[in-house]
This record gives sequence, structure tokens and C-alpha cells, in this order.
Amino acid sequence: MNLNKKLSLLSLLFATTCFGQMSNAQMPEKIAPFVTPFGTFNFQRPVFKDTTVRITDFGAREGGAVKNTEAINNAIKQLAATGGGKVVVPKGKWLTGPIVLLSNINLHLEEGAELLFSQQFEDYLPAVLTNWEGSEVYSYSPFIYAILQENIAVTGKGILNGQGKPWWLQRKQPGFQESNNRLREMNEKQVPVSERRFGSLEGFLPPVFFGPLYCKNILLEGVTFQYGAFWTINPSFCSNIIVRGITVLTNGEYGHTPNGDGINPNSCQDVLIEYNTLDTGDDCITIKSGRNADGRRINMPCKNILIRFNKGLQGHGGIVIGSEMSGGVENVYAHDCRFNGTDRIIRIKTDRGRGGYVRNCWFKNMSADTIEQEAIRINMLYSGGKRLPEQEVNEGTPVIENIHYENIRCDYAKKNVIQIIGIPEMPVKKVSFRDMHLKGKRGIDINDAKNITINNCTISNQSGLPASITFSDSITINKLTIAATAPEKLPIQITDARHIKIDRLSYPSAGKKIQITGKSEHIQIGRGVRSKEIIRETNPTVLQ
Repeated sequence: MNLNKKLSLLSLLFATTCFGQMSNAQMPEKIAPFVTPFGTFNFQRPVFKDTTVRITDFGAREGGAVKNTEAINNAIKQLAATGGGKVVVPKGKWLTGPIVLLSNINLHLEEGAELLFSQQFEDYLPAVLTNWEGSEVYSYSPFIYAILQENIAVTGKGILNGQGKPWWLQRKQPGFQESNNRLREMNEKQVPVSERRFGSLEGFLPPVFFGPLYCKNILLEGVTFQYGAFWTINPSFCSNIIVRGITVLTNGEYGHTPNGDGINPNSCQDVLIEYNTLDTGDDCITIKSGRNADGRRINMPCKNILIRFNKGLQGHGGIVIGSEMSGGVENVYAHDCRFNGTDRIIRIKTDRGRGGYVRNCWFKNMSADTIEQEAIRINMLYSGGKRLPEQEVNEGTPVIENIHYENIRCDYAKKNVIQIIGIPEMPVKKVSFRDMHLKGKRGIDINDAKNITINNCTISNQSGLPASITFSDSITINKLTIAATAPEKLPIQITDARHIKIDRLSYPSAGKKIQITGKSEHIQIGRGVRSKEIIRETNPTVLQ
């Protein structure tokens, strides 16, 4: 199936999804102001002069055989020198190396236009200052690059084709992992950025597709990005960004882009992500703010992020925060999105050593069909480390708090419907789940968490415990309906937990409903559970 047919089917598939979600074809032209839990936002597109040039005016040759890097960049330079405007890529195939956007330039791809990015690594040299997985570095230029510019855009109905296979193949060589490890070590040791020099087969870090740095007033609208070398949309340290109505394809007939993330703002402020279709080889939308020492040194949080009416297919996560979040992530509001076939619907991930924080996030009106792993996951042990005894809190201790989920539906998750994994020295704090309808193989799993509320939720699970609470404090469950579960299992197990309140529990069959073990204390059980339906393996304080 060719790309155009595939995209048509995707639009048809999602055109009538629940929660009032609209297809890209129904995207309104005007961006209306809207209210969030942290303020009202009124995003405005950058405005460009009514001056148009075509890349053919500067010697560009169609056909995909002749490189047009110089022609395209000359068009941008000359138009920018006179105040800017629109640089038009006409219908046809146009081969190019990296494109450098300048202030007040709208790179516009007409319908039927396709930019083919060069597969020759040397075309992306000399190395430029860029950001690679949250670390500053001099390396290969992004396919589309800008630094310290204002009012830049890529618009239209054309395709930007990264042709990324040579990059994918090269990363299988030893040089890639060695470079990755070396850059991480430079980050931790805070080697001066000027000495972090890569951009060779021995210092190989594949570039992102769209990677502006320190820019403001950015617009991406209408175009299709496909099959880059690495992450796709990755602005860093930018502000006032609009990404709407684009398609990102990194996993399809051409192949699977390794780490082919869709939209990854890094340490950016005031970002609108709406009406996009994402079929990715990795996370669909990910919010980041730098890795470890670099993120803490730069100290630029990713904040005021608005995400709505997006459609995700393949991908490790629909909406993800982290794991590079060392500069902090705050004020994220996401609503009315649908994800089919992603690993998770919503995922927050971090690890000891990251530092930073994730706080003030709201996720509302999401739906999904089959999810490959957990429907909703918060994980502070992303690297897979063990819980370990409580450690000293320091600058590398991450914080996750004040996260809210409302009206989330999942037809089936192949692992847990909800999983929270904190760490003993810094539990996940202040998380609420309201009006959830989740089905999956396993139920709710809460570890090292504090001040968690579950209100008016319905879950179904096939195996294991419907709900487990371990090493946690101040957990309130009110009106939890367990619609279906493994018949031999208890609905809730409480282990080494305290200040637990459970009221209005609904369970499909008679039998034991709660098991309390370990050093649990101050357990309050209300309606839906009788005394004889509780198993006490220790002697906790249980109030009814």
C-alpha cells in the first residue's frame, strides 16, 4: 500500500472516534483560545511578509538526482535578507542536504512536492551545535536546522522524506554505541560543550529531522515527515511552538526508524500539539527537558504544553514524559486523543540520577483499543533497577507529583491497566484517577506512592490481583468497580502500607475481598466489604 492510500485509511479510521475527536481534515483554520488548569492560552501563527520565491528561481532541479541544497538555502538567505516571506517547493521530487531556516521564513511545500534528504553523511557536516537525547553536542546537522531565529515555519501538503536507511544501518556498527556512551560520560563529567566533537563514523550520532535551537515562534502545519535518521520533531530551548495537522511516519513499508519518535519538545515553553497523525517506531509525543547533569545545568523546564486531538498508531507510548526530564516538566494538559496499538496510552518515566521533576499534568478524555503493555504507567525505575533500600535524597533524585487522569478508556492492555512504581526515598505523590474504564490482563499495581486517589473507576483484569498496594501511604479508593477478574484472586492486596481508605468497592462475586499483610496499619474499610471478607495476615489497625 502506498503512503497516500495508507494516510487516507488512517484518516477514515479515526474520523469518528469518541470524545468528539476530529480528523485532520476537520481541523479548523483558526486556533481558538482555550482554558487549561494552569491558565488561558491564545496561540498565534507567525506572520510572514507577502513575498514568495520558488526554489527553481535559484537553480533547483527536479527529479531527485541533483542535490539542491545550495539552491534551497540561497533562496532562504536572500529572502530573509529582504525581510522574509515564503520559499516554495513546487510539485516534484527535490534532493537536498540539510536546510537551514532563518528568521521570517516559511518553507512551503506544495501538494505533490517531496523533499528527499541526502543519504550521504558528509552532506550534514560541518558539525553544528545540537542536542542529542538531552545532551549538548557538536555533531551532524539536523535535516532542518535553525539556531537563534524567530518566526520560522514548514507548511503545506508536501512530504519531507528522510530516506533514513543508511543512518539506521550505520548505528548497528560499534561506533554508534561507543559514541552514545562517550557523550553520556561527557554529560556526567560536564566536559565543556566545545570539546564534545562528533560527526564521523567513529563519532556517530544520527541527527534529528527537525531540530531548531533557541528559536521562538515556530510553526509546523500540514506537511508529512517520514523516515528520518532518528527523532523526528525535536525543538530544544524554544518557545511559542505550534505543531498541527502534520503526519509523522517512521514505521511502515520503507522500514522501522530506530528511536523514530514523533514530536519531542525539549526544554521548550508554550507548545501546542494538535490534530496530528503519528505512526512511529517509538514514542508518538514525548515531553523532555535534558538528561542528567546537562539538564540540571541548563535548568530550562519544558512547560505549558497543550496536546489535543491527536491520533497515534504504533509507538512505545502515546503521550510520554521523560525519561530525559532533568530540567523539569510542568504544566502539561492533554485531552481528546486516541491511540491504537501503542505500548502505553500515557507514560511518565524517569530514574535515579536524573533529578528534575514532573508536576502539574492533566490527561483527560483519552481512548485506546489494544495497548501492548500498560495502559497508564508511572515509573521511577526506568533503567530496570531494583527497588533497593531507601537512599539519600540528592540533586539526582527525581520528583513526580500532582498528576491527574480523567475519563480514560482502554479496550485492552496486555499488562497492567495502571502501574505506579516510585522509589522509597521519593514516592510518586498526589496522583488522581477519576472516571476510568480500563480492561487488561492485570489490574492496578501501586508501589512507593503517597496521596493517591482512585474515584469512580471500573476495571477488568484476566489474571493476577485486580489491585495491589505496596510500600505506600495515604491511598484512597472510592467507588471502584471490578467488573471482571480472575475468580480465584482477591480484589485488593495491601502490603506494608498505611493510611489506606477503601469505600464503595463493587466486586462481581462473593468471597474474600481484601488481604492485609506485612507492616500495614491504619486501614479504613467502608461500604462494599464486610468484616468476614477481609484476611488479616498480621494484626493491623482496621476500621469499619
